[in-house]
Amino acid sequence: MIKAVGLFSGGLDSLLAIRLIQEQGIEVTAVSFCSPFFIANDEKKKKLEETARKNRFKIEFITLGKDYLKIVKNPKHGHGKNINPCIDCHAFMIRKAKAYAKKMGAKFVFTGEVLDERPMSQNIQSLGLVEKESGLKGKLLRPLSAKLLPETEAEKKGFVDRARLLSIRGRSRKPQFELAERFGIKEFETPGGGCLLTNIEYANKLRDLFKHKRNVNENDLKLLKIGRHFRAGKNKIIVGRNEKDNKQLLQLKHKSDLVFEAKDVMGPITLLQGKADKKAIELAASLTARYSDSDKEEVVVKYGKDKLNKEIIVNRLDNKKIGEIRI
Repeated sequence: MIKAVGLFSGGLDSLLAIRLIQEQGIEVTAVSFCSPFFIANDEKKKKLEETARKNRFKIEFITLGKDYLKIVKNPKHGHGKNINPCIDCHAFMIRKAKAYAKKMGAKFVFTGEVLDERPMSQNIQSLGLVEKESGLKGKLLRPLSAKLLPETEAEKKGFVDRARLLSIRGRSRKPQFELAERFGIKEFETPGGGCLLTNIEYANKLRDLFKHKRNVNENDLKLLKIGRHFRAGKNKIIVGRNEKDNKQLLQLKHKSDLVFEAKDVMGPITLLQGKADKKAIELAASLTARYSDSDKEEVVVKYGKDKLNKEIIVNRLDNKKIGEIRI
């Protein structure tokens, strides 16, 4: 049996591409990529595994590491609207899929991309650029738009029947919904919401992190998704929004971070990163007081590294100052 590898995000397009290839009697293994920016937890993985089970294909998860982070920080072909390096990202993942396909003896690699569905990253020039950068020029199959694109090696060699592929183009989702109905597909991820790099708030936090820290690690990236973030010189302050945030901040804190909590009232856990001088400690404590349930102007705040064994009395930080330092 002919084997093929398809990139699978969990979205409808990639799922339809898989079903089209399966329909031709080809054994498909889907490759899904994991990073702090997408497919970042076990719950998401389980959803993809369940989709794979229902649609009778295998799934392989590949974790993207520091080499991918370098691309996010400094992409050859630039960022999109926020900090999303779509062209470099797609080429990088396709290179990884290509290596996996070679390892398992697959005849070709395919994606769920649709011509002109995304004006910047899926126009004809961008699709060609991704092929070239991934080392699959003339070999990367896109089943949903294949009839509108040059014939690929898989089609020329008869691994797939081009006549049974599609010619979908543009941003309308109607053809995909009709095809999903034909295949009996009722559950799928909504398009465009899966990558944090396209989120303006997350992008701003990530830019700030890249600017102020040379060696960014996975914990740093996880922290960007939690709480309210503030920058004061070389200090970073993160204030929890709720009980879940508070627990996660304590789990992810670095051993050198100072932890703050208002005394005798409900409120956030706050982390202070960077050199903890008197000014930074007062600022972190004032933010902690501001977001606590205390109705007093002066608030006692406990702080420390492993134990909250120190106290400071501070005023609640005013909204003007908060606006000046918030990321």
